[in-house]
Amino acid sequence: MPATSTLRTITLLDDRPPLTEPAMSNTEDPHERLRLTSRWIEVDGAPTVPVTGELHFSRIPRRRWEEQLRLLVASGLTSVSTYVFWIHHERERGQVRFDGDLDVAAFLETAERVGIDVILRIGPWCHGEVRNGGHPDWVVAALGDRARTNDAEYLTLVRDWYGRIAEQVRRFCGPDRPIVGIQLENELHDQPDHIAALKAIAQESGLAAPLWTATGWGGAILPPHDVFPLYSGYADGFWAGQGSTWDDSFRDHFRFTHVWDDPGVGGDFREGAEIVVRPVDPEFPPSTCELGGGMATAYHRRPIARARDIAALANVKIGNGSAWQGFYMYAGGVNPEDGLQESLATGYPNDLPRFDYDFQAAFGATGRPGPSLGVLRDHNAFLAAFGPLLADTFSSLPDDAPVDVRDLDSLRWAVRGDGVSGFLFVNTHQPHEPLSAVPAVQFRIPVAGGDLVVPDRPVDVPTGVVGRWPLRVDIAGARVEWATASASGIVEGEVPTLVLRAHDGVPARLQLGEGSRALRRGVEVDAAAPLDLTSGDVVVVDGALRILVVDEERAERLWYLGADLVDSADAVWRESGRLVVRAEREPTAHIWTGEEFAPLDLRTDAHPGTTRLTIEELRPPGDVPARYGESMGRSAAPDDEQFDEVAGVWRVVPPEPQHLSEGDLVELVVDWEGDVAQLRADGVVIADRFWDGLVWRVDITDLAPTAELTLHVAPIGAHSVIDLDASVRERVDAAERLGSVLRVDRVVSSRWTSAL
Repeated sequence: MPATSTLRTITLLDDRPPLTEPAMSNTEDPHERLRLTSRWIEVDGAPTVPVTGELHFSRIPRRRWEEQLRLLVASGLTSVSTYVFWIHHERERGQVRFDGDLDVAAFLETAERVGIDVILRIGPWCHGEVRNGGHPDWVVAALGDRARTNDAEYLTLVRDWYGRIAEQVRRFCGPDRPIVGIQLENELHDQPDHIAALKAIAQESGLAAPLWTATGWGGAILPPHDVFPLYSGYADGFWAGQGSTWDDSFRDHFRFTHVWDDPGVGGDFREGAEIVVRPVDPEFPPSTCELGGGMATAYHRRPIARARDIAALANVKIGNGSAWQGFYMYAGGVNPEDGLQESLATGYPNDLPRFDYDFQAAFGATGRPGPSLGVLRDHNAFLAAFGPLLADTFSSLPDDAPVDVRDLDSLRWAVRGDGVSGFLFVNTHQPHEPLSAVPAVQFRIPVAGGDLVVPDRPVDVPTGVVGRWPLRVDIAGARVEWATASASGIVEGEVPTLVLRAHDGVPARLQLGEGSRALRRGVEVDAAAPLDLTSGDVVVVDGALRILVVDEERAERLWYLGADLVDSADAVWRESGRLVVRAEREPTAHIWTGEEFAPLDLRTDAHPGTTRLTIEELRPPGDVPARYGESMGRSAAPDDEQFDEVAGVWRVVPPEPQHLSEGDLVELVVDWEGDVAQLRADGVVIADRFWDGLVWRVDITDLAPTAELTLHVAPIGAHSVIDLDASVRERVDAAERLGSVLRVDRVVSSRWTSAL
């Protein structure tokens, strides 16, 4: 352990604007549960830090809505945001559909039953990688560039569309209703009068919410007072230009800063345009609606969103002072029909898959856990436990804060607190360009009652730490003076349990408050000195608080479900007083008893399982060009004729018929290599994917068992002009050409239920 250190210092500076109460949610559309100030969002009378996740109801089968929403709640969300895509509901003028999977009213009823609030994003231009940004083709044909302006004909069409939405959702608006936010338009940067006009039309239609929002990034000029500006942040983006490196707009999200505007998101629409980064409107607290919970793949560029990237980005935003966190996407999906995707053919700079919108999200397109779910549950549990403390705090940057996004060596850290207590945020992780390990670190934090030096002796901070260390935090009458392990969640109970997440490579030490008494594993320890902790330790402080120490791996398996803490690699939620797990084999879930994790008794009458399917090659793949075409310097996806000319074809031999139980999910899990893949049923494309090196899961629950399934794979070559993740590019270059189906499984997952 290092003998000397460089003491890191900070000046705690509360430079927030004065505390005010905007008209929004106070005198305009007041709500019984939610209220806004210039510094925080208040829920049920208490300042807090809400968490929202994006889910597009029209991209998910209606039969899965309730389970998916319960899983959002189980993973720590307080609200769900969803677009109402005009083109999904009115492809042909006058033929408006709100039935089946498009029934927004039924979705809202489900959300209300589950107990999750809703942010409705009504456009009328939404994007979400949907054709024409969500405008039906007939709107584009009739209006051209007059759309998204105060053109009288366009506003007439909008008035009719908003009226249609209002007919469906008006009863869910009001002071005690689940719609707590409405977003107008999306990424409209220079027409504040138009956004104000959209709000007026929406209100005339009978829509109401305590929060009216608009995207504030990209130097957006918004109408004052009318909309709450929300910001974004992604670890990487499919929208970057062909052959581009990792842009500074992505790098910027991995350092602590008080600049919230992001010139990168939506930059594909504004290449060459000067973007003025604007300060936060002091009427509203800095908040986000689009932190990347994953990333889509475009044809020309296919980044991989890794869990630690997402954890670091989310943690940095809270350290920066975020008052509300929204993740895009939180649940992926599939376009409801063919031809609804954004593409070069629609004038968009990128080709997107025809159906696939998995987004590598916390829950993938089939509803199963994705790569970021574990880290986001850990993050959300922290906000649920400490949001009331964090809400009325300020963010301070160190005296020697790094200012260059390309500085990989300086330690990145910040403090968010109220001058008495708070959290020290540390980040030594970012994708593509690893941040350096930092030796011999100690921090001096000036707080009321005297400086805190954390830790008591120098500690090396390795690469990859995503930390939020408590500073003089009181919990259930016990005090945590400081810790070099991150606060995760708090489990309710007569003696609540605080979960501390130990970091790989960082000695976990804990200093309790003066005069504390502590038992570790039932044995009294000297609480006056810092305690060395190991994973699995349970420390009881003053008989009032348990502290459970877990390692990073276990932390990402934990589900915080009120008074229950469940350790499960499978999805877990609460329904009708029971714990429910979805799994394709007997789950190995454990529940925290207050002393240890005990096996959770789960049962099912269904017959889940995995069947490896036989695949027959009907035609080998052919040779591929470096590019099928290009636009704006970006490679174009093959058209139907080009695809069929080069694609190899495999028949998927169906298994023996299997009895399915209510609630079963049937997936086709395809491990493949190539460029573009299509799944066809009886010759019709029902799913597609651009290869990014990840396994492809397709929900085939509703597919007729007699359907003839074939997989069509266009190969990829070392000469193919496609931006791939470095690890995937290595595979392609090593093989020179890849185009095969490696394995196909039919996976049936069922509901396993605990006893009452």
